[in-house]
Amino acid sequence: MPIDIVNDDIQTALQKLKAKENSLLKLESISKIGGWEVDLATKESIWSEQIFITYGLDKDTTKPNLELFLSMLSEEDREKALKGIAKGIETGDVETFQCQITRADGEVRDILINGQVVYDENNLPIKILGSSQDITKYLKSIRETQELSELIEYSSNEVYIIDEISYKYLYANKGARNALGYSLEELLEMDIFDTNPFLTHEHIATLRNAYDASDDDKITNRTIHQRKDGSTYHVHSLIHPISYKQQSAYVLFDTDISKQVDNEQKLQEQSEQLQHQAHHDTLTKLPNRTLFRDRLDQTIIYSKRHSKSFALLFIDLDQFKKINDTLGHHVGDELLIKAASRLQSSIREEDTLARLGGDEFTIILKDINSLQDASMVAEKIVANMKQSIEIDDHTLFITSSIGISLYPQDSTVANDLLKFADTAMYKAKDEGRDNYQFYASDMTALAFERVVMESSLRVALKEDQFVVYFQPQFNIVEHKITGMEALVRWKHPQIGLVPPGKFIPIAEESGLIIEIDKIVMHKAMQHFASWYKEGLNPGKLALNLAMKQLAQKDFIPELLSEMNTIGFQPSWLALEVTEGQIMNNPKTSIKKLNQISDIGIELAIDDFGTGYSSLAYLKKLPLDKLKIDQSFVRDIDVDEDDAAITRAIIALGKSLNMKLIAEGVETVDQRDFLLKNGCEHVQGFLYSKPLPAEEIRELLKS
Repeated sequence: MPIDIVNDDIQTALQKLKAKENSLLKLESISKIGGWEVDLATKESIWSEQIFITYGLDKDTTKPNLELFLSMLSEEDREKALKGIAKGIETGDVETFQCQITRADGEVRDILINGQVVYDENNLPIKILGSSQDITKYLKSIRETQELSELIEYSSNEVYIIDEISYKYLYANKGARNALGYSLEELLEMDIFDTNPFLTHEHIATLRNAYDASDDDKITNRTIHQRKDGSTYHVHSLIHPISYKQQSAYVLFDTDISKQVDNEQKLQEQSEQLQHQAHHDTLTKLPNRTLFRDRLDQTIIYSKRHSKSFALLFIDLDQFKKINDTLGHHVGDELLIKAASRLQSSIREEDTLARLGGDEFTIILKDINSLQDASMVAEKIVANMKQSIEIDDHTLFITSSIGISLYPQDSTVANDLLKFADTAMYKAKDEGRDNYQFYASDMTALAFERVVMESSLRVALKEDQFVVYFQPQFNIVEHKITGMEALVRWKHPQIGLVPPGKFIPIAEESGLIIEIDKIVMHKAMQHFASWYKEGLNPGKLALNLAMKQLAQKDFIPELLSEMNTIGFQPSWLALEVTEGQIMNNPKTSIKKLNQISDIGIELAIDDFGTGYSSLAYLKKLPLDKLKIDQSFVRDIDVDEDDAAITRAIIALGKSLNMKLIAEGVETVDQRDFLLKNGCEHVQGFLYSKPLPAEEIRELLKS
C-alpha cells in the first residue's frame, strides 16, 4: 500500500477522533459531568477538562491525584469517600457518593460521584474509573422547593389548590385543614361548594369573566367558609391560575377576615346611627327639619315630573306650652311622643311626618287627587288629637291647629309652601283652634262644604232620603225595551233632588257608597220583582257595582239572600263594573266576578275605553256586555277620533262574543252611526231620560 494512502487514512482517523473529543467536551460542559480515573498503585489521577472546571483548578499548573481530591472534602465526607473506595475495591462498584468540596477560591460545590473498579488479568484491582457531576444548582433548587413547600404547608394562612374544571380540592395546607377542621383525605374528596355554603356557579362565572377582562395575573374575592362543625367565618381570597401535577388549577391564598368584617359592620352601624341622628328628632324619632326639607324638595321634583299634586300640613299643638310649663318637661316630652304616634297613625306609609321643633309638626301628603283628600286627613288628625292622653297620673286634653298649602295650586317653591302652610295654621288658631284651614280661603270653604255634605249624607241614610230612578235601554233594531239602569237620586227634604255628581264622589271617599248601593239594589229589585209579577217585561236590571262593595266577603251571600227574599230571579240582573276598578286588582276581580257569573247574573263592563285595560285580563273576565262610554258617543258624528275608537270597541266586543250597548245617545245621527257599525243596544235621552219608578211602570204598561 502506498505511504500517501496510509497517511491519508491516519489523518482522517485523527480528525474523527478530534471531532468526537470536541463533542465529548461540549457534552461535559452542558451536563456539568467530568470523567476521571485513579491508579490504585500510584494514586495518580487523570481528569477531564470539566473536572478541573468543577473543582476550580488550573489544568496547566495542577497535577491531579486522589489526595488532592480528598483534601477538598470535609473530614466527614473524606471518611465516607475512603470507605466507599475500599468497599468498591472489594465489590467492584463504587457506590454513588454525594459530597461537598471546597474549591481553591473558597466556593462550596455539591458533587455527585459514580465509579467502577478495573481489574487486571490476575483479577487484581489496578484503577478506578468514574465521573463527577456538579449538582449545586440542582440541590439548591430542591432545597428552595422544600423550603417553599414547608413555608406553604405550615403557613398560618389557608392555602388551597383546586381543579380548574371540577373545583375539587387537590391540596390544602395545614392552616387550611386546621381552619376548616377537615383532614387532607376528607378535603380531597370535596369541592369548594362543600365548604362555601353561599358560593354559586354564577358567582364563579363572574370571577372568571373578571379575570379574563383584567391584565392582572390574579383576582380577589370575599366569601364565607363553613367549618366541619357547621360554624362559618369570613375570608379574603387571592386567586392565581397555576399548573399543578400537569393539570390546570387555581391556587387560593385565603385569610380569615372575620374580625375585619365585624369591625366594618360596626362602623357601618355607627355610620347609619350617626346618619339617622343627623336627620331624625332624638325625642320622637321622626324626621327632623333637615330631612323634612330634603323630602319636600324630592316630592316637588317627583310631583312635577309626574304631574301630581300634594298637600303640606303645618300642625301646632294648642296650649302645649301651658302643659309643659305647668307639669314639667318630662310630661311635655311624653305628650310630644304620644302626639307624634297619633299623627303617624293618621297618615299613609308613603307620606312624611316630621317634627320641626317644639310642638310643631309637618306632614307631606303625596299624590292627592283633590283638596278633599287633604281635608279628610286633617279632620282625622283633629279628631284623634282631641282624645284624652294618660301620662303618669294626669289625664290631659290637647287639640291641634292645622294649616294646609297645596302644590301646585298655592306654589311650586318649597319655602313658599312651608310659609303658606304656617300662615294657614295661624289662621286656624285665629278661628278658635282645634280646626284646619287652607291657605286659600275658598278651599277652606269647599273643604267644610264637603264636611257638611258627608254629615248630610249620613242623615239621608238614616232617614231613607234616597230614591231610585230608571233609564230604559233599547234595542234599536227591534224597537223595544231590553232593560233598565237603576240610578240613585238624593231627595233632600229642603233643597229637593241633589245631582249625583255632587254627592257620589264624597260618598265614595267616605265609604258611604256601600250603604247607598245596598239601598239602590234593594229598592230596584223590589220594583222589578213587582213589575214581573204584574206581567210586565222590564228586561234586565242594570246596577252599578262598586268594587268596595264587591270586595266585601259577605257580598255574594247577602245578594243571594236579598234576591230570595224579594223573589228576584238572577237572570233578571246585570251588574256593571267600571274598567278602572277591575284593572286595580284584576286577579281578585276575575275570581269574584266568576262567582257572580256562575249564579247566572249577567256582567257588563261600564265606561269601556276610558281606562287602561289589559286585553290579557279582559279575555279572562266572565263578561257578557261592553258598555261604550258616552264621552265617545257624544261626538261620533263629528269627531273622527271618537268615531274610530267607537268602531274599534264594537269590533273588539264582537270578537269576544259580547253584547254591546252605547250610553249617552241623544241624537238621531248618533243612533244611525251605532246601528250602521253593528251596535244595536243604546241608552240615552233620545229615547228616555231617567224616570221615577211610577213613570217607568206606566211606560211598560203602554
